[in-house]
Amino acid sequence: MKQLALIVLLAACEPAAGPGAPAPAWIADTGTFTPGTLPSSSGLADRYRSVAQKIIDYAHADRGAYAKLSTLTDTIGHRLAGSPELDKAIAWAAQTMKDDGLDNVHTEKVMVPHWQRGAEAGAIITPTARALHLIGLGGSVATPKGGITAPLVVVHDWKELEAKGEAVKGAIVLYDVAMPAFTDSDGAGYGKVVPYRFGGASAAAKLGAVGMLIRSVTARSLSTPHTGALGYVDNVPKIPAAAVTVEDAELLDRLAQRGPVSVHLALDEQQLPDVESANVIGELRGSDKPDEIVVIGGHIDSWDVGQGAQDDGAGIVMMMETLHVLKQLHLQPHRTIRAVLFVNEENGVRGAKAYAEAHKDELAKTVMALESDSGGFAPQGFMVGHEDPGAAKRLVDRVAEIATLLGSIRATRVRDSGGGGTDVEPMKPAGVPQVGLWVDTEHYFDYHHTDADTLDKVDPQELADCVAAVAVIAYVAADMQDRLDAK
Repeated sequence: MKQLALIVLLAACEPAAGPGAPAPAWIADTGTFTPGTLPSSSGLADRYRSVAQKIIDYAHADRGAYAKLSTLTDTIGHRLAGSPELDKAIAWAAQTMKDDGLDNVHTEKVMVPHWQRGAEAGAIITPTARALHLIGLGGSVATPKGGITAPLVVVHDWKELEAKGEAVKGAIVLYDVAMPAFTDSDGAGYGKVVPYRFGGASAAAKLGAVGMLIRSVTARSLSTPHTGALGYVDNVPKIPAAAVTVEDAELLDRLAQRGPVSVHLALDEQQLPDVESANVIGELRGSDKPDEIVVIGGHIDSWDVGQGAQDDGAGIVMMMETLHVLKQLHLQPHRTIRAVLFVNEENGVRGAKAYAEAHKDELAKTVMALESDSGGFAPQGFMVGHEDPGAAKRLVDRVAEIATLLGSIRATRVRDSGGGGTDVEPMKPAGVPQVGLWVDTEHYFDYHHTDADTLDKVDPQELADCVAAVAVIAYVAADMQDRLDAK
């Protein structure tokens, strides 16, 4: 393990991920789900009970978020950084927020990576000829023209990779690492296996591999491959990398247990120069404390498969509709509520970093940053985090009290997860309270990063109830006398 200890670092100075290391901050484990302990009432819930129910009743019956999502997914579709579809989505979102009468609608320039997928193919050559169902990982280099054919080495963890030693040299490595099934107590097992997707190529290349395959990061499969980001390490050869379906990974594993296997891999991918893109911002301006801000956000980009409906079209339309609902109800809080549609979460987190830098002088007065990036499923409550442990406890207590107002939509669970999400994370060091919308993710990773991430997987009522949950906590946080983390 010692020789692999530093191999999985994100190129562009991202956090380490790989053998013995956590995934980058923007590849987050959902963690262990436990209900929050509700505090004795401070009177906060009582003060907002009536207005909260008014918001819930309106949002529960509203279908504005679903209508927005339908337009986004059916007329624009998937939205990878650098693509013309993303440009269209940014223009659409800005115009839609203007049409909804929101304040200060504008875009803020962000330079983003521009990776393009090309033709992709794979096949078993021996012991039996058979096509593989695969998809290139985001950021992968291309194979040489005509592809590569090489022996297959199957491993199930980092230790086994190292133990294979010389057998890896000149081979294509398959990481057949199964994602644990969802449970209500532990959530999804994404964080346990995604480091192999992110760091597996460089780990294998360090030992001389010429290509990498990975079992798709999902616990359920109907022969659908799942893409996602990988990272290369400087001074280690960049090798082509793709995900195969769960079914094909298990087939390859069984064949390898019987004897030698060889496979063919051909990827025609391109990494082009960075291009200009943008975050999209719209506000409901505060009545008398407009310079104090509640940020609510999701990411407007998606992978270049499916429609990006759950990941994260649902998240951005929740935020857009939250402001629209509050405006329709003529509810203007003391502080400003700002919706931020972050760009490039999927393969670089450039939008989140750019926002934190551009608005660094406002972060001291940013009283909450909330994110939704787990789909538009039934809301369960909130995950929270804070840079300061004492403030984290106060944050949990106050969010838990606010969550008691959401009993009618069963969104009352709260836990300290250490953060709120990838796009609000860059604001955390400045002491900005972090909140993430907690939804039922039992089926999220069935569709995640695949052609199956389409509008039909989103339930209009569940999405509407997500809007209700976000609108209530955003309004209370923006209107209450003190900050959520105040002593």
